[in-house]
Amino acid sequence: MSELGLAFLFLLAGFEIDPKNITGVEGRYGLATWAVTFGIAWLAVRFTPWFSVSHFDGIAVTLALTSTALGTLVPIMRERSLTGTRVGDSILAYGTWGELGPVLAMSVLLSARTGIQTLVILGLFAVVCVLLAAVPSRSRRVGSRFFSFVEERADTTSQTFVRLTVLILVTLVAFSAIFDLDIVLGSFAAGFVLRYIIPEGNHTLETKLDGLAYGFLIPVFFTVSGAKIDLTAVVSRPGLLAGFIVALLIIRAVPILISMGICPATRDVSAYGRITSLI
Repeated sequence: MSELGLAFLFLLAGFEIDPKNITGVEGRYGLATWAVTFGIAWLAVRFTPWFSVSHFDGIAVTLALTSTALGTLVPIMRERSLTGTRVGDSILAYGTWGELGPVLAMSVLLSARTGIQTLVILGLFAVVCVLLAAVPSRSRRVGSRFFSFVEERADTTSQTFVRLTVLILVTLVAFSAIFDLDIVLGSFAAGFVLRYIIPEGNHTLETKLDGLAYGFLIPVFFTVSGAKIDLTAVVSRPGLLAGFIVALLIIRAVPILISMGICPATRDVSAYGRITSLI
């Protein structure tokens, strides 16, 4: 149940993202900024005695210092009506790569498979995503019987749109599990696929998914996650936690702040707006 809550959390996060936000100018700056933060984090972990971790642990800490909890940020953005605003678009542009970058890097760098094998699996995963997006989207454009059937019964007890969404989600999450990829990757991709099928959005479907996810599944995920935190370990070394938070702010936030000042799309955003994007 907790894993399903995590899957829905990132499904909804992926559905919020307009592909133009990550492929446009600001998205390219977001990708470049993540690459820079990865390099800075690796140097910090490699040459700072304070970390003193092994090779694989060092990679894990490096990725943690470059990550963005976009799945947690999206509900907060919606509550504060930031979705669709300049600040909201900036958060999604930089936050998406802060979420996808570590997941993809983790699949390659921390996998027991060879790099070539991992890249082949990621390529197959991309093909599956394209097929899941293209077939329903084409069916909708040509007005096929299948999509007519789905739309006609979307608001009945059949709830066909919700079932189709869950089918896409379960398919991609199952693919991720079978090939030992992160569940976040499959869930995020399901959100992208759903956005491609319904580019203009669907308020009724979003309301139903919100009720199912935020009303039950996502709270279960956060409850279980909170219960797994080792409070004794946190309390025993509070300086380590404080130092990690400071390092995270310096390594992740400062490059984003500089990038937003350079990027043509965000150069005119006020200092308050940039700081809000960082927070």
